[in-house]
Amino acid sequence: MDQIRNVSEQTEDVLEKFSRPLKPYIPWVARTLLVSTFIEDAVRIVVQWQNQLYFLQAYRGFPWGISHFFLMANVVTMLACSGLAISRRYTEHAVAGLFAVIVLQGFAYGLIFDLKFFIRNLSVIGGLLMLLAESLLARRRNVFAGLPSISDEDKSKYVLLGGRILLVLLFVSFVFSGEFTLTRMIVSIIGGMSCLMVAVGFKAKYSAIVLVTILSVFNLMVNNWWSIDFNPTHRDFVKYDFFQTLSIMGGFLLLVNVGPGGFSVDEKKKNF
Repeated sequence: MDQIRNVSEQTEDVLEKFSRPLKPYIPWVARTLLVSTFIEDAVRIVVQWQNQLYFLQAYRGFPWGISHFFLMANVVTMLACSGLAISRRYTEHAVAGLFAVIVLQGFAYGLIFDLKFFIRNLSVIGGLLMLLAESLLARRRNVFAGLPSISDEDKSKYVLLGGRILLVLLFVSFVFSGEFTLTRMIVSIIGGMSCLMVAVGFKAKYSAIVLVTILSVFNLMVNNWWSIDFNPTHRDFVKYDFFQTLSIMGGFLLLVNVGPGGFSVDEKKKNF
């Protein structure tokens, strides 16, 4: 047991040493990755405007005009809220707007009951909760705000807990999809342990780094949409998965930046 503890501490020291120069940039990179799927979606709607209109009107029964308004509202909301999130301005409003987009698009495109879509978007919502928690914690630490706000502190605990649990759902879907090989089994074991540690908040920051690394490799190897030129529809689906995975990676990086919160093993250990 002591040997395991020593190896764990040595690994943490190495990770801390190499991540220290990157720490000032992690929040900005995390927020940019988190909203990347919304920016890509907005650009895709504009580029494929006629196809999007045709699908909504022919297959989803949207009246002419309503479909135009729905698409335009989605584009404006996603771009505006993404910009606010990256610049850390009105973060609560940005999170609410992006959450609304996820829910409305799920119903509008008939994907709300698709299990893969549902799990992936729950993970993206987990990333949005991490963004909201970062905003709550920053507001609590603001030196101009006077005494710390107990309500903000309590909110951040619950928001971080929910965000941690939802973030790991993407990896759960990865474990149970695709051909089960030796490589997938090894990755599933390592990733599964990291997910459990993130969910309970034990060594959460370092577990999140492990998951970001695994998802980065997985995204480049499996969701390589740039290599698909024979089937535009399939290319769009793979591209969508690629950017959603980037967003979830952004959520994990936010966890690295803000920590697991009060409802976690890591936080409880500080009290002993």
